[in-house]
Amino acid sequence: MENQIKILDLLNQKQNKQVELETLIYGSIEIREKDNKQYIYTHNREDGMQSTKYIGEYSEDLYNLILNNNIKAKELKKDIRRIEKELKELNYVDEDLTIEVTNNIDYARKHLADTIYKQAILEGVATTLSDTENIIEGGKVNNMSSEDILKIINLKHAWEFILNKNVITSKTNYSILCMINRLVEEGFYYNAGIIRNVPVNIGGTSWKPDIPVEADIKDEINNIVESELDDIDKSIRILLYVVKKQIFIDGNKRTSVVFANHYLISKGKGLIVIPSDKVEKYKKLLVDYYESNNDKKISEFLKKECFLNIE
Repeated sequence: MENQIKILDLLNQKQNKQVELETLIYGSIEIREKDNKQYIYTHNREDGMQSTKYIGEYSEDLYNLILNNNIKAKELKKDIRRIEKELKELNYVDEDLTIEVTNNIDYARKHLADTIYKQAILEGVATTLSDTENIIEGGKVNNMSSEDILKIINLKHAWEFILNKNVITSKTNYSILCMINRLVEEGFYYNAGIIRNVPVNIGGTSWKPDIPVEADIKDEINNIVESELDDIDKSIRILLYVVKKQIFIDGNKRTSVVFANHYLISKGKGLIVIPSDKVEKYKKLLVDYYESNNDKKISEFLKKECFLNIE
């Protein structure tokens, strides 16, 4: 019994450190120049794979942030190795993902550009599928604002975060939610990933959500996850809860979709993505849902027109 408690505590520590590591911008720094401007890229090698990420236009603050994060990442990785050693000494064996979850992750990665493109369209980003693919692969595009490009890059980071094995096996909870919002809003708000403490207005309706309370959000998310609904209905309820609660200053629609998919993929049940030609219908149903608190029509819409069953 004592060993079980130690294992649970160590697994919790490992999860927290891995989630923190996933949100850090770190790596070997490369500065590229174009049109008399400088841009920062980072290079990382994880599990034998080399990856390159575009971070942003050069600034001393951003450059120094990455340097500091490199030190922090090194410390986190050292802590994770220590925890894994302790778990091994306690005879803990890390369980592999089920075939259903593995297939779901593979499917999500294969269709990542299309998924992000559709989410970008939902946010009013002026992009094409081709431009979205180019941005995700680290290329440059013309005729797009830096703000729109950053939204796509941030969505890529949020999806990469939830598709990480250690994250997808973590419970869909408040800390995962906050990390997703922090990623989708990185570079836009200094308090991204922190619940709002000011009133907000929603376009297209006079309805206003209450100021969120952290303890209530934690309980309400947990209640949905632990409810007797089937997994698809749970993911839809999670999405609608987050988008209506307007937990964060901005990025709630993007956050709600990624967060709902964290739960759905963790169960190996598919994806929820709003098709680009259904955006206006979705927005109208959202307004109706905000004002009536009746989720029947929008739930049916999400299940029939936005849910992708990969079986």
